[in-house]
Amino acid sequence: MDDAVIGGSVGDARHCRGDLRRSGAAHPKKGEIKPWLHKQWCIPTVSAEYVCRMEDVLHLDAEVYDPTYPTVCFDELPYQLTSDARPSLPREPGVPVRDDYEYVRRGTCNLFGCFEPHAGRRQIVVTERRTKEDFAAMMQMLVDEWYPEAMVIRVVLDNLNTHTGAALYEAFAPAEARRILERLAFHYTPKHGSWLNQMEIEWSVLTRQCVDRRIGEMETLRREVAAWEAPRNAAKATVD
Repeated sequence: MDDAVIGGSVGDARHCRGDLRRSGAAHPKKGEIKPWLHKQWCIPTVSAEYVCRMEDVLHLDAEVYDPTYPTVCFDELPYQLTSDARPSLPREPGVPVRDDYEYVRRGTCNLFGCFEPHAGRRQIVVTERRTKEDFAAMMQMLVDEWYPEAMVIRVVLDNLNTHTGAALYEAFAPAEARRILERLAFHYTPKHGSWLNQMEIEWSVLTRQCVDRRIGEMETLRREVAAWEAPRNAAKATVD
């Protein structure tokens, strides 16, 4: 067949082949619609309540730091404990450690995190559960152990049903619940707007740098998290 019939020389056809899909359609140019792509996104309903809560949290972030009125971001992270089903193959020159794709589930646990953005300080506690009683215990720890000198601790947190003052009354005697709550001020993120809680950014850093691997026991997890936390606190690392 004449080259002219197929639209050019053999050499030209070879160079054009890189611009065609299997169907013969040209690759889409940058900016063109790609209907086969999907991406998860946060699509909130921006109501008056949403704006009110958003501006409340942003106002706390913009304040001049006062250690007697610290702003602390609080959140939870569920964690799946796993271990190897088979021994890994050791590292060799030019070859990393090789883990088998199969793993063994060892149950679940929970991480509570408190992050003070202005001071670059975080505290992470590994627990078995995240019940109302566990939340109340964390608030007691926040008041009595981590910020005993603070007048009022402004706590930024999401709308989980355990995150209420009533949880403290379920866990403690009324006088103790009232004592703790008098030192706390809850500031809730908007519904579907928990990204305003900076502890979520800390979770992302922790996951990438420390726990995105197989850890099969809670005690091991506690040691690994503590080893990650200490130098980050010493450096007063914060988030932008």
